[in-house]
Amino acid sequence: MKLFQPLLGMESQPKSKQNQLSQPYRCIAQALIPSNITPAQTRLIYATEADILNMALFGFTAKQWREQNAEKEGNIRDHAAVEQLIVLSNLESINAEFIRQGLSQSDRLVALNATAINQMRSLLASFAIKLLK
Repeated sequence: MKLFQPLLGMESQPKSKQNQLSQPYRCIAQALIPSNITPAQTRLIYATEADILNMALFGFTAKQWREQNAEKEGNIRDHAAVEQLIVLSNLESINAEFIRQGLSQSDRLVALNATAINQMRSLLASFAIKLLK
């Protein structure tokens, strides 16, 4: 029951507040964040998970991208192609499922990278994606 306390507490919050967390990030929070973690630690865990996704799709972390692109404003995702953003969204959901399944971080990275490669190939070959541009 203690595991579900944070979720039960959300019921008393306004719906807009509840909807701020997307399903994949709620799963990450439930699977990775201990109940008495500090806000700073929470941000670190989310950053680590975001970097797993960045590494799987882009091949480097957000920090590495910033160091290599110091002259650019924004972050790696601000400069991503439409296809990359679509795949990134898919990877977030897939990562959440991998976390539920108990896969290690390294196993998730390998699987997410293979998925990213496959999805990028499919999207780049798709006529429909060209219509979105």
